Amino acid sequence: MFDVMNQMIQSSWRKDLLENLQGNILEVGVGTGANLSYYPSNVHVTGIDFSPKMLMKAYEKIDKAEVKVVLREMDAQDMDFPDNTFDAVVSTYVFCSIPNPVKGFKEIRRVVKPEGKIVMLEHMRSENVVAGKILDLMNPLTVRIVGANVNRKTIENIEKAGLRIEQQKYLMTSIMRKIIISPNK
Repeated sequence: MFDVMNQMIQSSWRKDLLENLQGNILEVGVGTGANLSYYPSNVHVTGIDFSPKMLMKAYEKIDKAEVKVVLREMDAQDMDFPDNTFDAVVSTYVFCSIPNPVKGFKEIRRVVKPEGKIVMLEHMRSENVVAGKILDLMNPLTVRIVGANVNRKTIENIEKAGLRIEQQKYLMTSIMRKIIISPNK
């Protein structure tokens, strides 16, 4: 089911998000490994997910990736990596399902190097008043079916965690966005 949902993310969006990354990369919520084949060959990727079943699917995709990949079962809200470990942190459609997104963003801020960056493809509550209310009404159903909140105020959560948005690009209205964040340490 998640592989089908992942197809909603255009390949060009993934490629654009990941193609210029360098060094030691953390992918938070690696899920079924949909991003693994898009990383440049000169990086090392550590992918975490709290779901062992998702990680089993991701392991199946490691052979197709041109990068060194390590997968670990871990909660993004409570990571066991040392401070300032990663050159970049990646998330794609993750912060809709993290129970406490501000705590998750603070953990990412902790593990990314001060000169590093955080790159995201995320969906969130629409800025359009009518569309936003529709997402609010749909949210209990989507949470129950797939565990995803479609009305998260992700930009506010990023700011509450002490992070600074350097760039955001609307990919599909204000609901789907590419976001580049500075750890602002």
